[in-house]
Amino acid sequence: MDFDFALVLVVLTFVCGLVWLYDRVALAPTRQQRIKDAQAQSQGELPEAALVELNREPGWVDTGKSMFPVLLIVLVLRSFLVEPFQIPSGSMLPTLKIGDFILVNKFHYGLRLPVLNTKIVAMNDPQRGDVAVFKYPKQPAVNYIKRVVGLPGDVIRYQNKTLYVNGVAQSQQLLAQLPPNRPERLLMLENLDGVQHQIFKDVMRPSQNMEWTVPEGHYFFVGDNRDNSNDSRYWGFVSDELLVGKAFAVWMHWQTFFSVPSFSDVRVIE
Repeated sequence: MDFDFALVLVVLTFVCGLVWLYDRVALAPTRQQRIKDAQAQSQGELPEAALVELNREPGWVDTGKSMFPVLLIVLVLRSFLVEPFQIPSGSMLPTLKIGDFILVNKFHYGLRLPVLNTKIVAMNDPQRGDVAVFKYPKQPAVNYIKRVVGLPGDVIRYQNKTLYVNGVAQSQQLLAQLPPNRPERLLMLENLDGVQHQIFKDVMRPSQNMEWTVPEGHYFFVGDNRDNSNDSRYWGFVSDELLVGKAFAVWMHWQTFFSVPSFSDVRVIE
């Protein structure tokens, strides 16, 4: 079963909020009344230690009240502003490496409710060339990251390892052969309707020759590691309802749990 962190965060915030509210409405007045009764019986001011003891909160109340503001801030930031993600696969090489930690702008494509992902405020539409995070259509609990190549109404063709958008081939320039002097993998500079970015092509993989028309309210996503990416070419389109946000920066690289995190490759995602 997939771990839904957003749902867990919402539930924890809600429970801690209820604890805070219950203490404010029911328990705090009881403690204050207990102090007043003790002062009346003693006919004077109580010692500081006695006041502290009479006003002491139960452990579960103290924990819930302490966690509530922290969880609320995290929930708001993560749901509406910026969310961190880690890159688990090489489908976006060379743009994003396995172990890259990225930041995703959650409000760029509109403000959405946490967990439900329902858009409540419309803002920008995805643009061709954006690197975006979305929920995998076949398994919405899983997040994917790819590059937007097709907008609603576009005709996308992938032929001889070249993208065609509405009949126009997106130009590619050879940058390097990897390894040198051997054509197994090519590093290319692709110009996607004015957005330049690097891609990998594996010449040993068979060419895919297919065409798709992007329906309204949907987008066509492709990985930069063209011959090693599970994307819209294989499972179809991504609806606007599944968009999570636009990736805009790499802030850390951490290859494995036992390796040392690196901040030497902090960069803007293009």
